[in-house]
Amino acid sequence: MKILVCGGSGFLGSHVADYLVDAGHEVTIFDLKKSPFLRKEQSLMIGDILDERAVEKAIKGCDVVYNFAGIADMDHAKKFPVETVKHNIVGNTIILDACVRNSVKRFVFASTIYVYSNRGSFYRSSKQACELIIENYNQIHGLDYTILRYGSLYGPRADVNNGINMMLRQAIADEKIVRHGDGEEIREYIHVFDAARCSVEILSKKYINQYVIIAGNQQMKVKDLLIMIKEIMGNNIEICYKPVDDESCSYDPSIHYEITPYVFNPKLAKRIVSSHYIDLGQGILELLKDIHREHTLKGLETTNLDIK
Repeated sequence: MKILVCGGSGFLGSHVADYLVDAGHEVTIFDLKKSPFLRKEQSLMIGDILDERAVEKAIKGCDVVYNFAGIADMDHAKKFPVETVKHNIVGNTIILDACVRNSVKRFVFASTIYVYSNRGSFYRSSKQACELIIENYNQIHGLDYTILRYGSLYGPRADVNNGINMMLRQAIADEKIVRHGDGEEIREYIHVFDAARCSVEILSKKYINQYVIIAGNQQMKVKDLLIMIKEIMGNNIEICYKPVDDESCSYDPSIHYEITPYVFNPKLAKRIVSSHYIDLGQGILELLKDIHREHTLKGLETTNLDIK
């Protein structure tokens, strides 16, 4: 099939674009910037999802459209609500409208498990609004969809604001990880390779007009994750817990859930269960090696690693 990946230059979108190519699809990436991960089998169109003409041109002739574009950082979304509404809601609606005009067979939307929560601020509410609008397009125009609610992702190509990436970079650079909170928060971490693979598997007909949860297969307390990182690095790092209201905190803890996101209950979702997942410890080890190699190439000071 001919598939357009909006936001395909980013963390998750670029991996999904790769898995789509591997599955034999013809893939075009539509993004504000050129993908540093662009493969020769992929086409690239530079453009903004708020530009209706550019979106129309990109979608013409496509069978399936994925949308990973928009503001994904919750702290940024909280600070800039108007920008968040424009990119996440208006931008997504522009894509939906172009899908209808061009008879796209299915629209795949990147949502979040935060839609279940009373946390997440404008990021959460923008995703909730998008989900409802997608349903409206299905009811009024017959546009088939699949909505993917992602859990906590980690892995290569993540930016510096990604939770696990941030922890590992602190550990390598400072021999210390500072965590704001008590570490009792629970997450279901999933490697981006697993998330991307599942994001392609949902093209199966059984996921048409379905909500799908893509998250890790086991729950873990953040403090246990930190202990795992410490052990992988040979117990050479310090773990430091600070109050959430400490002035050094770079994010707003009030918009992140602690134990579970499941408070608000919109349309129920299926959980996609894969036959195999990348082990969390192995995934962290490989990511540590990548970050350490990156620091070495840039000539940055790093911890003297004793990686197990």
